Amino acid sequence: MKIFDFFKPKPAQPTIESYGQASSGVEQEQIQSLMEWLFSSLLNAGYYGKSHLIWYNSDNDNSNTSVEREINKAMRQGEPVFLYRCGGRVSLAPNGYYWRMMDEHPSMRIYQLEVK
Repeated sequence: MKIFDFFKPKPAQPTIESYGQASSGVEQEQIQSLMEWLFSSLLNAGYYGKSHLIWYNSDNDNSNTSVEREINKAMRQGEPVFLYRCGGRVSLAPNGYYWRMMDEHPSMRIYQLEVK
């Protein structure tokens, strides 16, 4: 952690960076509902920082290196990373991590990246 981070004001609310949403094939109403749920979950957990949400469709593997770079950066900074499974399976997790299903969400399609 950098010394200047102590002087930064805490954000008033969490932010969610979204990747692959446009090519996910998920309906806009469903996207809105999931984003509201995730935002509420972050607030309830007392988290007001930046988080990341990947819309992953295994049927149309939309992975790219820029997203992988952002995810690696987020992991180094301790920011939460989530994945919404649009297809039949989740993407491979980076070494030393795994995707934990968040069974609190009724879709059973949202996962959080966690350390093994």
